[in-house]
Amino acid sequence: MATLTFLGGTGTVTGSKFLIEHDGFRMLVDCGLFQGLKELRLRNWQSPPVVPSEIDAVVLTHAHLDHTGYVPVLARMGFRGAVHATPATCDLSGILLPDSGHIQEEDARYANFKGYSKHRPALPLYTEEEARRSLPLFRPLPFDQTLEVHDGLSVRLYPAGHILGAALVEVRVRARGRPGREQVLLFTGDLGRPGQPILPDPSPLPPCDHLILESTYGERDHPREDAKDRLVALIQETARHGGTLLIPSFAVGRTQTLLYLLRELQEEDRLPRDIPIYVDSPMAIEATQIVLRHPEAQDLEMRARDRNGEDPLGLRGIHLSRSVEESKALNDIRYPAVIISASGMAEGGRILHHLEFKLPDHRTTVLFVGFQAAGTRGRALQDGAKSIKLHGRQVEVRARIETLDGLSAHADRGEILAWLRGAGRKPGAVHLVHGEPNGIRALAGLLKSEIGIEARAAEYLEKVQL
Repeated sequence: MATLTFLGGTGTVTGSKFLIEHDGFRMLVDCGLFQGLKELRLRNWQSPPVVPSEIDAVVLTHAHLDHTGYVPVLARMGFRGAVHATPATCDLSGILLPDSGHIQEEDARYANFKGYSKHRPALPLYTEEEARRSLPLFRPLPFDQTLEVHDGLSVRLYPAGHILGAALVEVRVRARGRPGREQVLLFTGDLGRPGQPILPDPSPLPPCDHLILESTYGERDHPREDAKDRLVALIQETARHGGTLLIPSFAVGRTQTLLYLLRELQEEDRLPRDIPIYVDSPMAIEATQIVLRHPEAQDLEMRARDRNGEDPLGLRGIHLSRSVEESKALNDIRYPAVIISASGMAEGGRILHHLEFKLPDHRTTVLFVGFQAAGTRGRALQDGAKSIKLHGRQVEVRARIETLDGLSAHADRGEILAWLRGAGRKPGAVHLVHGEPNGIRALAGLLKSEIGIEARAAEYLEKVQL
């Protein structure tokens, strides 16, 4: 009997891991890190519920660390199978995973130097070198091609529209000796939004017996305001006060969307060209180059601009801060500026140093452009924290804190409902994941009242017979 076990992404938006077992074969869909609340982060350090050396394959929905960041741990603990993902996801993982290991090493080194960790010594979950050793396991699987990973078990990827290369993962499980009898599972990963820059719209929902559906924004809709209008207004207001607009941004996805919109604003003469824009994240810079190398994962407009020799992401007018010295020099700027830096939830990366320096300055505006999970610094700032802990000390918050939900790469509740209504037929069982409890409960109620679909929250370590 084939089974599906939920090893993560339950009651939280992070830690995506789903185990499919069939005829002695074990495959993970996603292999992500838990982030946010300490009780969740501690799961990253616990012995995994399944022995890594007994896992035969992994297939990834997309490259964000809450879906890929545990792969180096799995490899270190004996996993030797293939990691299947779209070509763009493979390339993005090639920078995200080593960078994650590097940041963990730096954080541990800094904690040991300052002596603020409870652990003696503080250690990284994995190192940059361990992450690099996991990369040869990755195998590119293009969209819309079926791969038989095992007798009776096949995988097919469809565009999800979340970030470059993001996929809906369809898994078909066929019973041995019973031709024609199969179960179809569809994992949304993070479902994207229609009409977004750079990316194709999410593919229609194919017929499936089990839908593993994200619910990050299950209790709310994104504001219908024009994201460009709000962005340019915040830049202008901050500039009038002589301050810096500081944007914590995910290096993959959100940064490129911001660059696309800023380029459009400049072309429309709505953004003064004397306000410098900095991208202070080597990973975001490299991810931007990867976006340009993968037309198969772009929408038609982006492909056309690229073919015509245009500068679709406006890189000719952007300052790219690659070195540590260039990053530190941004502390000395005295004119209005825009600084985009990772990470998006302010949990690591160069953004922490900018926040430490800029949060006490009332002229600063900190603009969040994506979902902030419970337990992250980003959520604390959104919730009005008067101070936050950075590098072992409390930093006063005098800066203005703003949120631009219109740039979210996650479908909201209305967009999820519209996507489901567009399906040829209703899915069988619907398992809600990648959401906090309120979002999951709200979406379950909406699915029943609006579409007549029964949905339930998946539980941690729950096993479902297929």
